Amino acid sequence: MTSSHTAPEPSTDNLAAERLARSYLVRVAEPPAPAVVDFVAQLGPVAAAEAIRAGDCPSRVRDETEARRTHDHAQRDLDEGARLGMRLLIPEDDEWPAWPLLSLQLAASRGVPGAAPPLALWVRGHTRFDEATEQAVAIVGARSATGYGEHVAGDFASALARQGVPIFSGAAYGVDGAAHRGALAAGGTTVALLGCALDAGYPAGHVVLLDKIAELGGLVASEYPPGTPPARHRFLVRNRLIAALSEGTIVVEAGRRSGARNTATTAGALGKVVMAVPGPITSAMSIGCHELIRESGATLVASIDDVIETVGRLGTPRPEKVRSKRPTDGLGPDALRVHEALHKREGKSAEQIAAESGVPVARVRAVLPALELDDLAERCESGWRGRARR
Repeated sequence: MTSSHTAPEPSTDNLAAERLARSYLVRVAEPPAPAVVDFVAQLGPVAAAEAIRAGDCPSRVRDETEARRTHDHAQRDLDEGARLGMRLLIPEDDEWPAWPLLSLQLAASRGVPGAAPPLALWVRGHTRFDEATEQAVAIVGARSATGYGEHVAGDFASALARQGVPIFSGAAYGVDGAAHRGALAAGGTTVALLGCALDAGYPAGHVVLLDKIAELGGLVASEYPPGTPPARHRFLVRNRLIAALSEGTIVVEAGRRSGARNTATTAGALGKVVMAVPGPITSAMSIGCHELIRESGATLVASIDDVIETVGRLGTPRPEKVRSKRPTDGLGPDALRVHEALHKREGKSAEQIAAESGVPVARVRAVLPALELDDLAERCESGWRGRARR
């Protein structure tokens, strides 16, 4: 007698318990919290949350949670998030972007500081997160960008979005905002990753832009629970997600020390492709890009074709790089020198050509008929002259 076994369906109750546990964990552990991430990986979110709540956990985990472990607002945060149109995406969900975030786990195993993956992500928007990361490109740069920087960021984002490439950025003023707007204008997908809660209203000048991203097929995401204010260290921590969730990062403009430069460095540490757009050598806003290129920390890109060639397929068949072939390609050194000595209108004798080219006259007389066969030379009344290939 045989029996068939099917894999059990995931329990809705289990998923709800895991979501509640992770809601608690993202409230009590300030990202990146590598010890808590490891602890959750060992015990599972529900058991880990119970142990942390009770203070029954390793010292490193206590260090990362002690200040807030009594702040048990898990259900309140979920309810408030739902009221504000947010959802808590967790690793147990089907749409969790596990593959791109694997780069953070691998980097953490190599000892890269702060490379822990997120415990969960608060998200606004209806697009599946895993689909939004497929062959995505991040475009980052200076907040105080020049008109050149904003133009390039918007142009690159729009062109990539038209090819089905999702655009990631950090919703800051300057380059980030231009990248998001460029992707939206092309009807593409763009994802804004914040260094504060989704309800923080930051940056104030981009609240309408963030609403449009969430409404028009994009996503706004953050590790931080409702009510978390912006802080400088949170934006630096957020940068690892921009780097990890995209196939490659383009730095359009960046100072020597900047968040965009930090994102590029992180992307390189994660094994991702880093690209930089050159700018005027007199522009302080391009110093970071030029240093990345000079130090081999980034590949110079000056067009969308450069980006596609550097990163790969990017959602469309990669065009073959076509090089125009010159008529003289394939000529040997003597034949090339003879050809260059020919005049297009006036004929020259073999002796004149030999004197001008430095090729022996006997060799000139042998080369000229071959050039004639290739439509590069022709006989005339006064000798030999050059001819454009038909």
